[in-house]
Amino acid sequence: MLLLALDTATPAVTVALHDGDDVIASSSQVDARRHGELLLPAIDRVLAEAGLKVGALTGIVVGIGPGPYTGLRVGLMTADTFGLALGVPVYGVCTLDGLAYATGLEGPFVVATDARRKEVYWARYADSRTRLTDPAVDRPADIAGQVAGLPAVGAGALLYPDTFFTAHEPEYVSAAALARLAAERLAAGVELPAPRPLYLRRPDAQVPKNYKVVTPK
Repeated sequence: MLLLALDTATPAVTVALHDGDDVIASSSQVDARRHGELLLPAIDRVLAEAGLKVGALTGIVVGIGPGPYTGLRVGLMTADTFGLALGVPVYGVCTLDGLAYATGLEGPFVVATDARRKEVYWARYADSRTRLTDPAVDRPADIAGQVAGLPAVGAGALLYPDTFFTAHEPEYVSAAALARLAAERLAAGVELPAPRPLYLRRPDAQVPKNYKVVTPK
């Protein structure tokens, strides 16, 4: 097994290689505006670090969000392209699950990432491997009662300390955590989600209301 894992659902552009035993190379850079520019060089970098060629890959793991539309689709389209070009399967993993897995926590907690518009993407967990609720997008004040008293992880928790009283690292997901989680689940025979985006809301960009279609004469 040689899995290439990547995620662009948060400001982090993160890539890792997993050889079936553990992560053998990884790269993470935080830049919310340069996902498309940074992702392919990061893939080249981790392959070079591991001394491997892209043709050695046996599968692709991609974070499916939830996340903002523009950043999230960069990772998903890249994963799909690699999968098609190499003829290897592409597996989806919820980005929030990757953050949860990285904590190693054994008790209940919540993961929250920044959804912009003064909202967070979030879900509750029984432990680092077990999600209790579907990913959702809400204003922090609207979910205060549901997360009160729970440890919280992620950039969303750090942004809203009035709602998430005990925020912890990691701030962003790492592809290393996604790769380890995916490899663990695949080894256990767990079916991973399709690599389809969890947007949870419409994209920020909208067609103007008074937009006029111009047709050729």
